[in-house]
Amino acid sequence: MDTEKTRSAYKSTLPLTNTNSKRIIRSLKGKADARRTLSERIADWMTKTFGSVHFLVINVCWFVLWIGVNIGLLPGITPFDPFPFGLLTMIVSLEAIVLAVFVLISQNRAAQIDDLREEIALQIDIITEQELTKLMDMVAAISKKQGIDVDSDEVLQSMLQPTNLEKIEKSLEKQVLDR
Repeated sequence: MDTEKTRSAYKSTLPLTNTNSKRIIRSLKGKADARRTLSERIADWMTKTFGSVHFLVINVCWFVLWIGVNIGLLPGITPFDPFPFGLLTMIVSLEAIVLAVFVLISQNRAAQIDDLREEIALQIDIITEQELTKLMDMVAAISKKQGIDVDSDEVLQSMLQPTNLEKIEKSLEKQVLDR
């Protein structure tokens, strides 16, 4: 009977936000990749392809060939874009604009995934803090049953109180806004 009273005393008083702890959570990136739009898939492919040493080598070879042809180093080919290479400059500028946009699209998607990961990590930290507080409460109760005085330990009593998340949030907001 005493055991039943003890068990009921330990029923969780802290609300857990994760009701299904055995659920397997797929990778956030995997979920986000599965929901990508066509333009996001193209942007990711272009960022991966054009952000490689292979693409750099192709560009360098192309520029050397273009400049070589247009300064007359290759006999039999008539220069078509004389120095200062206005056409080459325009093509490279357009290439840079297009590549920059695709990189920004990919970075925005990566930032969204990072934001989700951060939010999940925060929620897990909150759940962990709740569970640890409950465990400390149980250990304190066991210690009391064993005759150990835990009531005079001010640090422990403070730790046994649920964390005031609103207070922490307001403190952090104040720190961020006061910068």
